[in-house]
Amino acid sequence: MLHSTRRETIGAAGAALFAASTGGVQAAVPPRRRPLVFGHRGCSALRPEHTLGSYAKAIADGADFIEPDLVVSKDGVLIVRHENNIAETTDIAQRPEFGARKTSKTVDGQPQTGWFVEDFTLAELKTLRAVERLGKLRPESQGYDGQFQILTFDEVIDFTAAESAARGRVVGIVPELKHSTYFAGIGMPLEDRFLAVISARAYTRNAPVEIQSFEIANLRYLRRKLGKPANMRLLQLVGDDAQVPADVVATRGALTFGAMTKPAGLREIATYADVVAPQVRAVIPLMPDGRLGSATSIVANAHAAGLLIRVWTFRPENHFLAADFRNEDGDAARNPAGSIAEMRRYIAAGIDGFFTDDPALGRKALESVPA
Repeated sequence: MLHSTRRETIGAAGAALFAASTGGVQAAVPPRRRPLVFGHRGCSALRPEHTLGSYAKAIADGADFIEPDLVVSKDGVLIVRHENNIAETTDIAQRPEFGARKTSKTVDGQPQTGWFVEDFTLAELKTLRAVERLGKLRPESQGYDGQFQILTFDEVIDFTAAESAARGRVVGIVPELKHSTYFAGIGMPLEDRFLAVISARAYTRNAPVEIQSFEIANLRYLRRKLGKPANMRLLQLVGDDAQVPADVVATRGALTFGAMTKPAGLREIATYADVVAPQVRAVIPLMPDGRLGSATSIVANAHAAGLLIRVWTFRPENHFLAADFRNEDGDAARNPAGSIAEMRRYIAAGIDGFFTDDPALGRKALESVPA
């Protein structure tokens, strides 16, 4: 008789919970009237991003999805970090044994200096500890500096499956493929590694997964390889209007994110993706005085194209809030009431989901929205 590993048991328990919640049928999760809350890098307002502490806090606070950003190590393992340059999010600068590996590279057209995950094995990365990236803005999170390891994507899936089974509710995963063109250019493409991981896990074969990228070619590739599994959506991230996706730049194209969010561009996105995710200010822009103006047509246009629309990212400090919602406590102060009020303005504009650094505030913002 074969014995299941602990990982398989946890994953199967989470997958069984998902199957039970859908009556055993892997039907597509229908759009909800109440928007979904996406824990941006976990609960990154209160814990160092992309750590077990951050993901645990996000799930405990009610996030519908947690977000692991994916890069790749020297030995080909998918690592959960927002960027491949780990100078700002780990203690590597204080590790003399790695001092000689500081280097300069150009990533997606941007020159950078630091330490890069693709130059380190998983075993080496595991000796590092995460630190808070935003420092003085987030003293509570900074208090956890040095306490958490760098994670692999496998570990995040297993943790989510365990939390889902323990809490009796399904928690989705919204992985982002980072710098796909760059990694392909150095002979370390992400996409097939990613597909191998999610196909090997019962949890990601069944629970909700939304796969996101600022690039286009990788999402088209994934659509061809995956088809349209009932539990998965593809999510096209879009940046500033004048920016050009990295894969478009690599092919000397001129398509901008601004063109992608026009009605024709949204219809094109709908040929390979299910969701479009612009920045919050693309939905309700700021006026010259820093206050919110009138909503644009992007929500209606996305829905008309058959797309769901998520926005990124709500942060609870005065520094990031529209002027309407700041209080008198100073630029760096945490302002939960202001963040909740700001999110409610965007929810009223008809978005289907939103990324927030503080999922508990996101849930609070939804209290007046019908289930």
